[in-house]
Amino acid sequence: MGMMDEILRKAKADPQIVAFPEIGEEKILKAAQECAAQGICKPMLVGKGEEIKAAVAQFGIDMTGISVFDTTDEAACEEVFNAYGEVNTEMSAKAIRRKAKDDMYVALMMLAIGKVDVMFAGMSHTTGEVIWGGQTIVGLKEGVTTVSSIGVSQIPGWNGSEGDLLIIGDSAVCVNPDPADLASIAVSACDTARDLLGWEPRCAMVSYSTDGSAESELVDKVRKGVEIARQMRPTYAIDGEFQLDAAIVPAVAAKKVKRESPVAGKANIIIWPDLNVGNIGVKLLQIFGHADAYGPVLQGFKKIVCDCSRSAPVSEIVGNVAIAGVRAQNNK
Repeated sequence: MGMMDEILRKAKADPQIVAFPEIGEEKILKAAQECAAQGICKPMLVGKGEEIKAAVAQFGIDMTGISVFDTTDEAACEEVFNAYGEVNTEMSAKAIRRKAKDDMYVALMMLAIGKVDVMFAGMSHTTGEVIWGGQTIVGLKEGVTTVSSIGVSQIPGWNGSEGDLLIIGDSAVCVNPDPADLASIAVSACDTARDLLGWEPRCAMVSYSTDGSAESELVDKVRKGVEIARQMRPTYAIDGEFQLDAAIVPAVAAKKVKRESPVAGKANIIIWPDLNVGNIGVKLLQIFGHADAYGPVLQGFKKIVCDCSRSAPVSEIVGNVAIAGVRAQNNK
């Protein structure tokens, strides 16, 4: 059974309520329809009732198994706003209602109060808008300082510590993370690996240096990130700085790492030092390694907030919804 098959199995075993606020997007509606048909989640369309009806008719959507939250229903919205005001006492009632003009913010408030388990957007909202909304309404996990992302790469022919799978991050969000940001990315990636795949995380923070083989500000940043991450989560195996080969190839680690390490040579998570490396790295895996890269999976929020690529096909959106559902199961 492949990784995605297993994720789909887990998602179907306990379908989560997923809010879809971008109700005018054909691919979102078709993904919601497919998720409902397969029992992957319990889709909820969040938006103005008449607009939902029009979009459903226009795109020929079967609404079986799909619920609707009508944002023109004043009583239903008032219940959400009041409940959210109790969760976030720092935001005034006026500010809550002002933000609720965007249906995505209503969906995020529903997520914050537990009315839904996942908020999924990204077709008519930019990644920045999704992240800002999530930070503002849902907030970050305790101890996490930045939102980041990971991807799960399935690499044909690779036989690492988790077979052909490798988690990599951040390849999409954090441009130039400082040591504290790198630590936050590493800890969040470990949480995601454990919750999504059931792995015991072995997280390597990579550089062009292995254990002091080179010295520079770039290396210092990674080294300090390792120290901070270990302080944040001493129970996780987080190590570095390592070159990539020393992180994932046992024979190279044996030569380059002259100390005991639970990670060297057998890392299942790789943390890039910046977005230049992350973007180039994931594309090298895809182009030359013919890898399938699932994600980006946003992480760091208190609850599951999802973004998707505007170019994503319906099948990819369905897969990302399944990933979000499994994460939400473990986030309760």
